[in-house]
Amino acid sequence: MLLSPARWLAPMVLGLAALAQGLSFPKSTLYVEQGGRRHTLKVEVADTPERQAQGLMFRKSLGEDEGMVFLFPTPTAGGFWMKNTLIPLSIAFFDRQGVILRILDMEPCRKDPCPVYYPGVVYQGALEVNQGWFQRRSLTPGARVGGEALKFWPR
Repeated sequence: MLLSPARWLAPMVLGLAALAQGLSFPKSTLYVEQGGRRHTLKVEVADTPERQAQGLMFRKSLGEDEGMVFLFPTPTAGGFWMKNTLIPLSIAFFDRQGVILRILDMEPCRKDPCPVYYPGVVYQGALEVNQGWFQRRSLTPGARVGGEALKFWPR
């Protein structure tokens, strides 16, 4: 059956617009606690290889208490890069128990070659926030990550 252009063009344009915006991410909450103080974040969850590859690319801003949590099914020592990431970020690498092992600052990168940020530890989760977020809250390795977002952890 042949459709008139108006019947197929509008859905196609809407589909392309959705594709251009990238993948959608589950939204949840997470906290980081240390020394009896708990700091809550709204996070997007990167729990698949496709979501992890996109991460925070092309975002122009990130709220002060917002971030993205990356959850991996098995321990890894892989690095992160900032290709097409427009905002400076801090990243905390944590183990399956939620203990932060290392915190790094990462700079935006728009052109290759982009540096890769290796934590030098084996981790199973990573939390990206605005650069300096951990420092402004005096959070250091040994702090704990927890909350609803961890229910998305791949098995």
